[in-house]
Amino acid sequence: MKTNATAVPLPTELNEVKELEFRRVHVKGRFDHSGEQYLGPRSCLSEGESTYGGKLMSTAANNSSGYLVVTPFILSNTGERILVNRGWVPFPKKKPSTRPDGQISGEVELEGIVRLTEPRPQFGPANKTDVGIWFHRDVEGMAELVDCSPIFLDACAESTVPGGPIGGQTRASLRNEHLSYILTWFSLSGATAYMWYMKYVRKV
Repeated sequence: MKTNATAVPLPTELNEVKELEFRRVHVKGRFDHSGEQYLGPRSCLSEGESTYGGKLMSTAANNSSGYLVVTPFILSNTGERILVNRGWVPFPKKKPSTRPDGQISGEVELEGIVRLTEPRPQFGPANKTDVGIWFHRDVEGMAELVDCSPIFLDACAESTVPGGPIGGQTRASLRNEHLSYILTWFSLSGATAYMWYMKYVRKV
């Protein structure tokens, strides 16, 4: 499986990067947390674990919805800005101020999985680019918003730091990824319909 292969250096040419989807690459640089964007809602995959407020959140308990935190990453060797999906956080931890310990500074090395743009699901909503919330992965759009090259990596589970997003959130199966969208939006729609019924119809 490509995601388990030995990491290779990130190519300097964009066309070469696009040929490496689902391949593991190695990068060194620093995060620009001021440019965080959010991809979701998503459930947490069973890989990696993180600590919030001193409480360990095991992956077995991370079945609730949240966001993937996508952050600009400045490469040390070229100064180029790329996008790194640092991992999953629950809805209450979306704001950076709620997870200060996870906002690592300085130079770091990490391995990530190359990802490309995914098509918008047929019945999916439009991305909320004005507030940096994306319902599907639009690499070019996300990159343009924060002045990055259109290169997107899913940080591997080993990149997880205490208090930070839970890494290792690569959905390798496109079919499973779309199924996740369907189930998530079906659940949200069902909850909305129930609340509407309780508030308006039941009173009639």
